Amino acid sequence: MSWKKISSRTVYENDWMRVLEDDVVNPGGGKNLYGHVHFKNVAVAIIALDDSDNTWLVGQDRYTLGEYSWELPMGGAPLDEPPLVAAQRELQEETGIRAATWEELMRLHPSNSITDELGIAYIATGLSFGETKFEETEDLEIRKLPLIDAVNMVLDGQITDAISAAALLHVAAIRKASSR
Repeated sequence: MSWKKISSRTVYENDWMRVLEDDVVNPGGGKNLYGHVHFKNVAVAIIALDDSDNTWLVGQDRYTLGEYSWELPMGGAPLDEPPLVAAQRELQEETGIRAATWEELMRLHPSNSITDELGIAYIATGLSFGETKFEETEDLEIRKLPLIDAVNMVLDGQITDAISAAALLHVAAIRKASSR
């Protein structure tokens, strides 16, 4: 038996998300309330790589965590916008970087027990550099570093953002497998 939704109500909604509470029948046949978040954007993250295997991270205070966070450049793609277009825009806005070549690296669900959020990570190469265009809510620090150093930041707990961590470890795994 799978989950069965009996009814649903919106508890909260804004331009980015909707919080729902559903009356459900669970796979064991019991009735439950199930709260979850529906996102109105696809999360996009970018590993920008130059010819020397350097990448860029952005650092910022994250309100929800109450702490500073190092992450890949990332943002949201409205559901009616191609995610690649949003990724290209976010990379340029947050770092001033444009890329000639884009490759989708992976798709993931960062927290699938409470949200339907989809994340897509890209690798961008053939880089050119310009000016940043931060949004009002962004006060970003930009860090250029070797890709391996960014991977090590995941391994030692300095990068905890799920999409950033997954994408960086994915690239490391691909490179290790291809060097065998």
